[in-house]
Amino acid sequence: MKVLLVSNYDVKGGAARATYRLHKGLQGIGVSSEILAGNKSSNDETVRLMPTKLGENFKSLRPKLNRLPLKLYPKLGQVIFSPQWVPDSLALEVAKINPDVINLHWVCEGYMQIETLAKFNKPIVWTLHDMWAFTGGCHYSESCDRYIDSCGACPQLHSTKDADISRWIWQRKADAWQNLDLTLVTPSNWLAECAKSSSLLKKYPVKVIANGLDAELYKPLNRSQVRDSLNLPQHKQLVLFGAMQGTEDRWKGFPLLVPALQSLSQSGWKDRIELVVFGSSEPENAIDVGFKIHYLGRLEDEVLAKVYAAADVMVVPSRYEAFGQTASEALACGTPVVAFDVTGLKDIVDRHENGYLAQPYDSEDLARGITWVLEDAERHEKLCHNARMKVEARFTLAVQAREYQKVYEEVCQAAK
Repeated sequence: MKVLLVSNYDVKGGAARATYRLHKGLQGIGVSSEILAGNKSSNDETVRLMPTKLGENFKSLRPKLNRLPLKLYPKLGQVIFSPQWVPDSLALEVAKINPDVINLHWVCEGYMQIETLAKFNKPIVWTLHDMWAFTGGCHYSESCDRYIDSCGACPQLHSTKDADISRWIWQRKADAWQNLDLTLVTPSNWLAECAKSSSLLKKYPVKVIANGLDAELYKPLNRSQVRDSLNLPQHKQLVLFGAMQGTEDRWKGFPLLVPALQSLSQSGWKDRIELVVFGSSEPENAIDVGFKIHYLGRLEDEVLAKVYAAADVMVVPSRYEAFGQTASEALACGTPVVAFDVTGLKDIVDRHENGYLAQPYDSEDLARGITWVLEDAERHEKLCHNARMKVEARFTLAVQAREYQKVYEEVCQAAK
């Protein structure tokens, strides 16, 4: 069986990292797989770069062309919103490779036109990394549930008209995706329920398979030794926060963490805690959270694993997570996680078992969760043990790859 994973990026960004890890997991259990990437930054020969007849300059223009229709909505700002109207040659390239099954992943920023999906003459497994596949263009609908019907009057576009671009995008999907040989995979139960409730995808089967990680790389290490190697303090309790875009990512909830930390600083923890942030360097106008902050910038996996192992608690105050890879990575390194009881994080963090799930978007409860994890040394040790056990049971690359292999075999058998 030959599997082709299709993704705009090979390793850049959270969804791309998840895709590449799946690729490695499949190879690890003997499944033949390749990635067809729109943008390649690795030297891996099993990652094919999508060729373009118009050259590299056009490839760099695709995301800008993709966003052109959004000029009609100047209030949209920097929110990711994907019309996916730019033509592509994906179907032709996939036909040359001739896989047994196509596994789509994150294909936005102009990489795959909506109508291309119907041109693949192969069984399709589509791994959803956000909500885009079943909305009128947004990647997270926030409090809007119009994707259940037909979108239009999109709040993210600040539109009051039903016949807006979100309705146009939704209608194109509805027209093109009526008779696909399609199976959906989501990394969390929350995203699966969203897909099942959507007007666009509710008729297609949905499997839930958690994202995997390299549990031999992400593992518990001697806390004192890794702190020494990272130049982090030995006699402080370290609270960790991280995201691909650090404190600037609107979905990752850093503004919700700030008041929680400030509350802790004013309630007896001021001299006991320091904050560690990865994903961004120190900003020019740093926010006073009441504690010293160590900004580590963007990190490779090997160093990131050490950072997780050095921390006493990982805080993931995200508003939305299709899964929550930083949470699972922290657990793998034996570090308890405090998060809000929302979206994909509910599948990773077990309240009072390997961390704490706070009331959604309640910064005071987030602070209580951090306190609960840190205040009792014996409890903390048990949480650390349970964290690692959860990953070994649920989130290894081999566990993920075998579940995908089963899905691939099922769709290939059904196509015969």
